Amino acid sequence: MTANIRKLIVQVDETRIEMGRPVDPPTRRAVAIAVIANPCAGKYVENLDELIGIGEELGGLLGEKCVRALGIAPAEAQSYGKAAIVGEAGELEHAAAILHPKLGAPLRKAVEKGAALVPSAKKIGTLGTAIDVPLGHKDAAFVRSHFDAIEARVADAPRANEIVVAVAVTASGRPLPRVGGLQASEIKGEDGLR
Repeated sequence: MTANIRKLIVQVDETRIEMGRPVDPPTRRAVAIAVIANPCAGKYVENLDELIGIGEELGGLLGEKCVRALGIAPAEAQSYGKAAIVGEAGELEHAAAILHPKLGAPLRKAVEKGAALVPSAKKIGTLGTAIDVPLGHKDAAFVRSHFDAIEARVADAPRANEIVVAVAVTASGRPLPRVGGLQASEIKGEDGLR
């Protein structure tokens, strides 16, 4: 089934100065958000394949929107993450279905490669509920400079029968990272970890 999308939102966050120091080049993060109808709202549904299919559709759509908003080639994407907020007539498992690993394949295509797991978060909420979309390096989960999050929030969503689905992509790590660990330049890319 195709997602019934009420609204799409794309935001870019660019940090140029941190603690009075210039960030050059600026750190850039994008989040693309879809507000969709929840076909399972208001009832118990045993088989959530419909939501899993919608998540697969949204992984590509939202990932591509982030890459375009950042103005980068897919290979230049560095981090990614996903999150969902289910309206009151739904259940947490609906968010889990949308964020199922099938969302990951088209997202990985949108950012080219993506060997690491896609960090995710889910919750139940109402109008204006915010969620932090967790971020991690797309090819190596142990790159600490890319542990981050970006907030996703829609003032008029989710309504009771909706789900807010967010995908985030970055063109960098955090501004002025200095807590050590594996550096992006040291990635081997063999196992999604290092």
